[in-house]
Amino acid sequence: MQRNNLSYYDQWAQQWWEESATVAPLSRLNPLRFQFFDRYITEWKQLKVLDVGCGGGFTCEFLANRGAQVTGIDQSARCITAAKQHALAANLSINYQPAHSENLPFDAETFDIVVCVDVLEHVADLPQTILEISRVIKPNGLFLFDTINRTWQSKLVMIWLLENTLRQIPCGVHDWNKFITPAELSTLLTASQLQPTAIAGFDLFGKGILGKWNSLWRYWQTGQFQVNFDVDADRIMYIGVGQKATLGG
Repeated sequence: MQRNNLSYYDQWAQQWWEESATVAPLSRLNPLRFQFFDRYITEWKQLKVLDVGCGGGFTCEFLANRGAQVTGIDQSARCITAAKQHALAANLSINYQPAHSENLPFDAETFDIVVCVDVLEHVADLPQTILEISRVIKPNGLFLFDTINRTWQSKLVMIWLLENTLRQIPCGVHDWNKFITPAELSTLLTASQLQPTAIAGFDLFGKGILGKWNSLWRYWQTGQFQVNFDVDADRIMYIGVGQKATLGG
């Protein structure tokens, strides 16, 4: 089986915004993750924001509706087409471009904020992606991210349970070997002039086997997630903020 199979995103593109789409649960994560990000950004209006790996536009539209000046890039041209069509129908002005995270088509120090969620565990070259993200952020600007930790718990839940057993996620979309520990990501951020200012667990699954089962059952019944940002709740997913160093900093 091919792992980290990103062709699924092309297959999902035309159904991206349908309620029954495979990717629909991703849209429900934005209100949760921005509970965390909003601790560090209290006003989004007029901020220049880049969404790296925007897919069909869930996060871009979420931020455009908050008044941000949003640009989104994705390597899937089909996703970019779907994102453009939906933004046009929603009367939202969002700059969408097909591009790879390792070679962002923007000048240095263009954006106040770069957002990258559900993406870092998929990129072909993580160190180069982080370097590029740092390059396009203005001094003192912020990098907002979440990703999946490389632990036995993430292999159990993300691969064995959600992909192979329950088929809530298509088999092969993740590669456990590409999951990133917080320590590894912090090292890359620091080397790229992005100071990790906050990293916390992004826990949607609860503690222990019973907690995880209850969380999944609640989601199946209600279609909603609950979140815990405890520092020690990072066994599966985590969320964080990095700040671009100032000149001479």
